[in-house]
Amino acid sequence: MTIDDGIPVEEHEPLWLLIEWPFGESDPSKFAVTTLGTKMPKKQIVRQYKERYRTEQAYEEMKGELGLDHFEGRRFRGSHHHVSVVLCCYAFIVAERDRSFFSLGRRRRSRPPAPLRGLSVTSPTRSRPFAARSLAP
Repeated sequence: MTIDDGIPVEEHEPLWLLIEWPFGESDPSKFAVTTLGTKMPKKQIVRQYKERYRTEQAYEEMKGELGLDHFEGRRFRGSHHHVSVVLCCYAFIVAERDRSFFSLGRRRRSRPPAPLRGLSVTSPTRSRPFAARSLAP
């Protein structure tokens, strides 16, 4: 492979050509060129490449469902706030999805769960204000 950018070919990082060729298909379906390390195992290179798909799916979902691309402000503070809220909402949705997915595979317990230990919500604690605690010996 020749690269026409003025840098000698010997000084370039080695390039890997990844080809996705599904079993039973007559032709490959995807091609990609990467500069991932030569000492990295091939399985890890493929895993890293596949991560891109998951990232793109998350981005598309945030744009389509949560309005990531709907911000029309002009200041960093507003755009930062908008992106932060969208990311928090997306994290919540992913957590709920995972929780519902994993709860489907679990069996119901035959006995009730053990009582909670430590502080409970119904019994308030008697604590001193922060300043009083920090000055106490």
